[in-house]
Amino acid sequence: MDVVIADRLQFAFTIMFHYLFPIGTMGLAPFIAWYTVKAWRTGDEEAAKIAAFWTKIFAINFAAGVVTGIPMEFQFGTNWAAFSAKAGGVIGQPLAMEGVYSFFLESIFLGVLLYGKHVVSPALHALSAVLVCLGAWLSGFFIVATDAWMQHPVGYRVVSDGRIEMQSLAAVLLSRFAWWQYLHVMMGAMVAGSFILAGVGAYYLLSNREVTIGQRFVRAGVIAGLIFSALTIFPTGDRNSSDVTEYQPIKLAAMEGLFESTHGAPLAIIGMPDTHTKQLIDPIFAPNVLSFLAYGNFESNVKGLTAYATELWPPVELTYYAYHIMVGLGTIFLAVTGIGALLLLWSGRLYRTRWLLWLLMLLMPLPYIANEAGWTVTEVGRQPWIVYGLMRTSDALSLNVAGGETVFTLIGFLGMYFLLGVIFLYLTLREIGLGVERGT
Repeated sequence: MDVVIADRLQFAFTIMFHYLFPIGTMGLAPFIAWYTVKAWRTGDEEAAKIAAFWTKIFAINFAAGVVTGIPMEFQFGTNWAAFSAKAGGVIGQPLAMEGVYSFFLESIFLGVLLYGKHVVSPALHALSAVLVCLGAWLSGFFIVATDAWMQHPVGYRVVSDGRIEMQSLAAVLLSRFAWWQYLHVMMGAMVAGSFILAGVGAYYLLSNREVTIGQRFVRAGVIAGLIFSALTIFPTGDRNSSDVTEYQPIKLAAMEGLFESTHGAPLAIIGMPDTHTKQLIDPIFAPNVLSFLAYGNFESNVKGLTAYATELWPPVELTYYAYHIMVGLGTIFLAVTGIGALLLLWSGRLYRTRWLLWLLMLLMPLPYIANEAGWTVTEVGRQPWIVYGLMRTSDALSLNVAGGETVFTLIGFLGMYFLLGVIFLYLTLREIGLGVERGT
């Protein structure tokens, strides 16, 4: 196998598997902080039990995330040595800050949250939940800021030997591109956390057990899910797309399957991109909408893929389908939580509407798919660049690693991560099966 493809496949698999767990930690942490602080401030014993229940599930996610995150750091040296040598002066700093300022904060106070309730004061125990949430969200910020620099490099200089050096850490961390990308990522994680909460609550209601707690889960999950589904679309998704339009127009064309530059470009609702004939097969269009979304004018010109050299195209089909999966699922999440909120607020029938409870429970895995699809658009759509406009992916490899070696280790990762996934699901489902009352 070609070494570029092998290295990209290995990193794609390891990082996509790893990211399943940060989605859970970042998405659940605010709920844990909320219930913990509420229990401290009001003496709500049920809220304390809820916080303890979700903290256990958070800890399982956190442990799995640590185990799967470590190998990725080694891959920067084993598989991407040229990239590390050239760009390490920039990406190394936010990655180091992630470890020092967020990972240790999160891990230390997670220990306090898990085992310190009867050791530390109630106020410090409640504060530990807030600090765990802060650590989880800070971790996400430093990782996204690193990736955003690779998407839109700022605050750097290229020295005489070709290495890229940090010129302004503030420019990297305060980049508009980074902040809108970060906020979009976090809103996506909160959608996942909301559906986890609502789905587990729906399971309890359908099973006719722990009904009061199930109702609290469903109510909080549906309301939060509606809010964060909307925020994922606007303003965060809209502003993130605006940055892609401005700085990565080829990615935009691939996302929309737009081959020919068009005034009044339509928005492709569905269709199948064919790179050989350079057209969408069997499309359904919303006329002029893409021009408006991209530039605020229904008649604006949007450049298509054929305006650029073919070697600068990303994998069009994968980028297009991943983008439409993300958008389609996001629309479903908004619709389902909207219906749930209407039933909850207007008629109070949410807890008795069994078809919607089933839907909430069955939808739990889909926010994970939407989050992974969004990252696929971000990373695959950036190709052929590993650092946009500065370094191609094909130039970033370790020269002394053969494709066969990478395939061999990928097979090993597949086996180990399958076992880890089974263990994770067993432990998580076991906690849900025990329930809030029995498990605390």
